[in-house]
Amino acid sequence: MSRPRLLPWSEDGKPAYLHTDDPHSVLSQLADQMEETQLSVGDDVLEGARDVLNDPEAGAPELRFAATRLSECLCDALRVARSRGTRLEDYEDRADEHEDEHEDEYGDEDEEADGDTTAQENDA
Repeated sequence: MSRPRLLPWSEDGKPAYLHTDDPHSVLSQLADQMEETQLSVGDDVLEGARDVLNDPEAGAPELRFAATRLSECLCDALRVARSRGTRLEDYEDRADEHEDEHEDEYGDEDEEADGDTTAQENDA
């Protein structure tokens, strides 16, 4: 079983995790949708914050509001990045294990074939 997936929401301020190897489970799909929504909202907030920063008449309340929303979105984006990074590491680990199993199963035959090819190239 792979490592628990960090979910894009928390429970009472504590990280929430999902334990499953099924990326198509209902909860996995819900988490995927939530991550996409969080990143989309982050894009929208960033656009709005840029507008506020470009407005020379924007006051402290507007700037504080923009900074607060940006901070929230950054927290969400970092959580998504950590979650996806961990899942990518798990995927790469499984791919390496599969490659190692393949080499163990077929390694001797491949080495012999490579040796024959080299010998033929040298003889030619």
